[in-house]
This record gives sequence, structure tokens and C-alpha cells, in this order.
Amino acid sequence: MHVLFIHQNFPGQFRHIAAHLASSPEHVVIAMGEKKNIARPDAQIAGVKLVGYELSRTAQPLTHKYLHGPEENILRGQAVVRTCLQLKQQGFNPQLIVSHAGWGEALFLRDVFPDARILGYFEFYYHAQGKDVGFDPEFPTDFDRKFLLRIRNATHLLTWTNVDSGWSPTQWQKSLFPAVYQPQIKVIHEGIDTTHIMPNPHAKFTLPSGQVLTRQDEVLTLVNRALEPYRGFHVFMRALPEIQRQRPNAITVIVGSDKVGYGAAPQNAENWREAMLAEVGDQLDLSRVHFVGNLAYGNYLRLLQVSRAHTYLTYPFVLSWSMLEAMAAGCILLASATPPVLEVVKDQENGLLFDFFDIAKLTALAVAVLAEPERFAHLGVAARETIIRHYDLKTVILPAQIQFINKLLHG
Repeated sequence: MHVLFIHQNFPGQFRHIAAHLASSPEHVVIAMGEKKNIARPDAQIAGVKLVGYELSRTAQPLTHKYLHGPEENILRGQAVVRTCLQLKQQGFNPQLIVSHAGWGEALFLRDVFPDARILGYFEFYYHAQGKDVGFDPEFPTDFDRKFLLRIRNATHLLTWTNVDSGWSPTQWQKSLFPAVYQPQIKVIHEGIDTTHIMPNPHAKFTLPSGQVLTRQDEVLTLVNRALEPYRGFHVFMRALPEIQRQRPNAITVIVGSDKVGYGAAPQNAENWREAMLAEVGDQLDLSRVHFVGNLAYGNYLRLLQVSRAHTYLTYPFVLSWSMLEAMAAGCILLASATPPVLEVVKDQENGLLFDFFDIAKLTALAVAVLAEPERFAHLGVAARETIIRHYDLKTVILPAQIQFINKLLHG
């Protein structure tokens, strides 16, 4: 079978399923993404041929600002078409295409490959109020922002008319899409490799200073792709002074870049790290707070394995892999009681929940776990069991994905 994966930042959510299909000699697997992104070493997957595309231009400055996103998505869809036509001339005619639905890459696939079965990955449908936007009163929204978000959904809606089925990673993310589409969206997470991500009582993590952390240390962790309010960085930083005061031996390790991933940059600082240090830095012992940027994957796993208390906060938004990986590593999880976290974490059963804005509760939980980890150890065990039972890559997720694909192809 010829299979085509399309994701501007390949592999993205398709790494495991692409690798699985490519491991079989009966499949020819090609993955397409932006040239600059697939040039990264981590885009390489054994058996998968990478093909890059380039946009012919960017959105025009004079275009209405609500349409900058849709215009760029159309340009992206056209770039994908040009590359697909080249593949077609070389004799590649996919029976299955799997594409992210949010960036326009699947807009015109039906016209190029009319006989292919097309699966769209529907990650997040924007809402003008009550989900990620309008959730945090510290950052109020306005009509302009709401209208822009409504237009941004145009790409998803147009893409829907050209796919055979949809795929979302969580029930909550599926529920965001219009009700008429939801019966055709299958919920399957991308999967967690629990044979690779597991507890290790002998793990060591070396800080940039050379200090080595082990399970014997009071390590408090926060992991995000970028340090920003969407993932509760501001809430965490405001809790940290009191946590340090009550736990004078606590060592905090914060993973994440200073770039803006979601939302907006701060108004009075270069990035959110600087903004929050300006607010609470004079209340902190900064010798015990370590900003380590983005880590190589092996170092990241070692950090999870030495973490005594792992914190995860999020607006009602896309669920981070890092939370599930922390659970697979047996971390004692302190998580905000927001969707889709609530789909996975049950308070006092496999983690500890707190209201996103409740700094006092976050502080109390962190202090308690750092002080008496043995009292909460059963939560880390249950967290890992949750991931194995519902999100394990090899025993749960890949079989479900293959069954779904077979039904799409032959059902």
C-alpha cells in the first residue's frame, strides 16, 4: 500500500503510526512537510521517505488581517498540490493519506488523488469564548480577537468536505467541533511508549551548573514547550516563593523555551520568563531555580525520573504529551483541573488536582509532596497504570489506529 503523511512539522502526531507502517515491506510510506522542518534530524524515521514543500509567498500585508491565516493555509495547500503532482508523475498514488487538518495541507488533496482515502487529524476547533480564549481573566479578549478566531476555523470546515474521516486525540478536543461532524471523528491518542518511558530509581539529572540531581533530592518540575500563560507558567511562578519558603531544600527545574508558542508575548518584557522574574524574582532564591530551556529527549526523561513532584497546568486547550509522559515515568502529578486533563487525571487516584488559578492549593500540594513523597507514592504507581491501560503505544494505541485505518480503507 502507498501511504502519504502530510504535516507541516512532520512527524508531529504521526511519528509512531508512520514508523509502524514503514516497518512493513508491503507499504511504501512518504511523509511531506515544510522543507525547513523536515530537515531536522528528529524528522528522520526508518523506511519513511521525506519530501519537502515550500510556500510560493506569504500572506499579503494588505489582505484583511482576519484572512492572513486562511490565505497562508491556501498557499500551503497549493504548495502541497504542486509536490503531490510531482509524486504522481513518479508513479506514487497513495491509497491512504493522513494529514493534519488545521494548516490547509488537505484542502485540495481530493482533486489530486480522487481515489485515495483521506484521514484528517482534527486537533483543535477554536471558540471565541469559554475555552482557551476568555478563560484567564488576567488576559481579557475583545471582539476583534473573537472574530479572528471564528474565521480561523474556516480551514477546518473547508478541509472537512474533502476528507473521509476525522481523528482527534481526546474526547474533549473532539467535542469542540460542530456536532454534525463529531460522529465521523474517531478518538485515538498518539500513544505513549511505556517500554521506553518508565520509572528509574537510579536516574540522575545533571544541571547546567554541574550539580547532579537524584531521587533523593526535593525536585519540583515544570515542563512546557514554551514558558507562557497558556500552560500556567505565570501561576506556577507565583506559587514558587511560598513553596521555597516552606521547603528550603527544594530545587525547581523548569523546561521550556522563551519563544511564544500560544497566545501573545508580554507587553513589558522580552518573554514570559523575564516578565515573571520581574514580578516575583526578588522573592525567590534563584540559586534553587533552574531554567534549562528545551532538553534533548534523553535528558528530559531523566528529569522526569528524578522529579519528586511534577506540575502541569493548562488552559482548556490541547493536551500536552509531557503530562502523559510524566505519568508514564511514575511522577506524582500536580495538575490543573481543566479539560482535557480531567479526561485522564482523577484527583487522589492517579494525581492531585487544583483549580488553575488557586495558587494557595498548588503551593500546599507541592509542599506536601516534596515533604512526604512516600505518602503519595501510590499516585505515581496509579498514574503509570493509567497510561499503560489506556495510552500504551504498542498494546493499545497502534492496534486501535490500525483497526481504524483498515475500517477506513475497507469498511
